[in-house]
Amino acid sequence: MILLNNLINIDSHFVELMIRIILNLIVTLVVVRYIYYPVTRRKDYFFTFMLMSIVVFFLVYLLSDAQIEMGFAFGMFAIFGIIRYRTNPIPTKEMTYLFVVIGIAVINSITNEKLSILEVILVNFIIVLVTFILEKVWLAKQDISKTINYEKIELIKPEKSKELMADLRERTGLDIHRVEIGSIDFLRDVAKLRIFFYAPNQGGHIAEEDDS
Repeated sequence: MILLNNLINIDSHFVELMIRIILNLIVTLVVVRYIYYPVTRRKDYFFTFMLMSIVVFFLVYLLSDAQIEMGFAFGMFAIFGIIRYRTNPIPTKEMTYLFVVIGIAVINSITNEKLSILEVILVNFIIVLVTFILEKVWLAKQDISKTINYEKIELIKPEKSKELMADLRERTGLDIHRVEIGSIDFLRDVAKLRIFFYAPNQGGHIAEEDDS
């Protein structure tokens, strides 16, 4: 009978928890599915981001109920968020989205009397808006660079720059807009070129070159 009464008389804390869960799922889904995924088409990271958001949300919520310092809890998840997996290092962009997802989960799970649910919704809206503007407006054309070995060194002369660009575009099929000439090996007739091109808008994901 007591259990039945508890189920009928749902308290305000349970209602607030449900609102926060739904808010966190909606915001995370918008950021991951409708901002991140259309650009990269990475289903593996889509899976990771969604589950990470849900797990972090419940962990932080339960830790806050257990009166554990929020600074310690957030620091633990931040450290986990910035580490790299041993077998497959996470690219910079995915690392940023991972931190955004973790941040959203932590913000939505904080239960503070001074922080109203409307303020939480406003913070979520700002995060989504800024992410959308950066990804879809300012960075609509992603500029990527790669270093290649090029054997037609007769085309690296300044007066043949147009021929060089045309040959590189035909060979690679990329929208190359700038070329930098690096080292030249006249013994092997090979030159190192750094090409700059815009990422093809075909749902593919081209990893940027790591010069380290």
